[in-house]
Amino acid sequence: MFTLVAFVIATSVGFVFYEDIIRFLINILSLQGINIVFTSPFQFINLSITCGLVTGLVIVLPLIIYQVFHFLKPALKKKEYLLLGRFLPFSILLFVIGFFFGALIMKWQIEIFLTRSVSLGIGNILDISGLLSTVFLTSALMGLGFQFPIILLLLLRFGIIKRHQLTSKRSWIYLCSFFFAILLPPDSIIADFFLSFPLIILFEITLLLDVVMERNRKRREQKVPA
Repeated sequence: MFTLVAFVIATSVGFVFYEDIIRFLINILSLQGINIVFTSPFQFINLSITCGLVTGLVIVLPLIIYQVFHFLKPALKKKEYLLLGRFLPFSILLFVIGFFFGALIMKWQIEIFLTRSVSLGIGNILDISGLLSTVFLTSALMGLGFQFPIILLLLLRFGIIKRHQLTSKRSWIYLCSFFFAILLPPDSIIADFFLSFPLIILFEITLLLDVVMERNRKRREQKVPA
């Protein structure tokens, strides 16, 4: 109930101040040279609702993660619970990084669109609702995609999967990362490549971290007297 109340309040704030949010996004995404239009007299209502929902989800996400963490506590051993607790801040941090990385890629795509339209002497018109919905969706999904290493590392530390199983399926994981990027809203093969690249890098970093953590665990066990 507390999470629901926080979501309603945050959504209401985003709904009320949606004009300020849109102006902020227009400045961040460098949309000043693009003709941005409404295509429906009722579109501003949908846009304000979208701004409110996204604001609500972003603000309550840490609270949702904490609720899930607290819900799983009775089913975990003490060491597993402490391990999950150490990973919790990194999970939130990775979501924020992934969210802004998705927004950065969208900004880059918009700049390419504007540059090409100017160089070719072609006019440009963008639907503001569709544009911001695409930016929000891409950013949010990239934030979720950046949770991939946290999930893998937890599965490795809990012994559910083994590192050699992941390394043997490395090419398939690379391919799945690219397919994930293809399913995102940007319809550009170059954008798909740049969106999939950090997921692949995070996968390799996860394997390295597992090696380091395993070595540290063995060292601690060797120091413990028999």
